[in-house]
Amino acid sequence: MYCIRVNLGDRSYDIAVTNNDVVGVGAFARPLTPGKKAFVVTDEHVKPHAERVAQVLNSAGFEVGQQVLPSGEVQKCLTTASSLYDCLADWNADRKTLIVAVGGGVIGDLAGFVAANYNRGLPLFMVPTTLLAMVDSSVGGKVGINHPKAKNLIGAFHQPIGVWIDIAFLATLPDREFRSGLAEVVKYGVCLDADLFAFLEANAQNVLRREPGSLQHIIARSCELKAAIVEQDEREETGLRAVLNYGHTFGHAFETVGGYGAWLHGEAVAAGIICAARLAEKRGLISGDIARRQLRLLDQLGLLLRPLDWNVDELLASMRRDKKALAGRLRFVLPYRLGAAGLVDDVSEAEVRVILQEGLTGGS
Repeated sequence: MYCIRVNLGDRSYDIAVTNNDVVGVGAFARPLTPGKKAFVVTDEHVKPHAERVAQVLNSAGFEVGQQVLPSGEVQKCLTTASSLYDCLADWNADRKTLIVAVGGGVIGDLAGFVAANYNRGLPLFMVPTTLLAMVDSSVGGKVGINHPKAKNLIGAFHQPIGVWIDIAFLATLPDREFRSGLAEVVKYGVCLDADLFAFLEANAQNVLRREPGSLQHIIARSCELKAAIVEQDEREETGLRAVLNYGHTFGHAFETVGGYGAWLHGEAVAAGIICAARLAEKRGLISGDIARRQLRLLDQLGLLLRPLDWNVDELLASMRRDKKALAGRLRFVLPYRLGAAGLVDDVSEAEVRVILQEGLTGGS
C-alpha cells in the first residue's frame, strides 16, 4: 500500500493507494473520527462497491446510512444537494456524522459540498471509484456543484479526513470513463513532472490495459504531485494551485456550452489541453515539438478530441466567468516546458477566438 500524507496542520490527512483491499477501509476510517454514524453517498453505477464499503464500515463499528443517486453530471446541482440535506435531517445526522463519498468526481464534489455546509461542516471521507476521481477530485478539498452558467460555480474548500483508493474498483470502470481520467494524469505530466509524462509515453498500452503496477504508479504519483501543491496553496491564494487547471479554462467552457454530460470531464479537459498547447505554442512559450508530443500522447490514449459545433461567443462568455478570470480578463495556465507551467494573464480574447475557431474547423 502506498500512503501519501497531505500536510495541512490540523486538517492533515492520508491518501491510501491499495489494490483489492476493500476490507482495509474499515480499519483505515475508524480511527479518523469519534462519530458513530457514517452516511454513504453513491450512484447507481457503483452501488455494489458502495454496499461493500458500507458493510465494512458497519463491521468497523459505524451505524451506516446510504443514498443511491442516479448517475451523471446533472446530479451536481442544488436540487440534489437539497435532497441529501433532507436525507441527513431525516436520519438525525449529528455534527460528527461521517459523509462517505463512494463514486466518481460527481459524487465526490456533490457529497463534499453537502458535507461542507450541513450543520456547518461534517467530516468527509473519500472512496473514489473512477480514475479521474482517484488522481484529482478526491484530493485537495475543492467541492462544489454546477450552475447553468458555469461549472463548479457554487462550492467550498472542505478537506477530507481521509482518502481510500483501491485500484481494483477500476476493473468495472467503462473504457470511456477510464480514458477520461487519463487526461488529468497527462495534465500533471505537462505541468509538474516531465518524468511522469515520459512514463505515460512509454507505457501507454500498459496503462490502457490497466496493468496494476502502471496504474498504481500513475495514481500514486498524481496524488503526490497534487498533495505538494495543495500543501503550499490550499485555497488558491498564491496562484500556485492554478497550475492544476491546465486545459480547464477551455474544458469547463466546453462542458458548460455543450451541456453538462455531453462530454465527460476528462474529455473536455483533453480538448482543453489541445487548445492550451496550441495557444502556448503560438505565444512562443513552448516549441512545436512539445505541443505535438501532447497531442500525440492524447491520441495514444484515445483522447484526441476537438471542440464540437459550439458558438464561439458563448464559449468566450463562459470563460469570462471562469474562476481564474480577473475583472473579466481571461487568464490561462500555460506550459513553458514539460514539467513546468504558470498562470498567464495577458491573453486577449482575439487570441482565444483564433484557437477556438481553428479547433472547430480542424485547422492547425
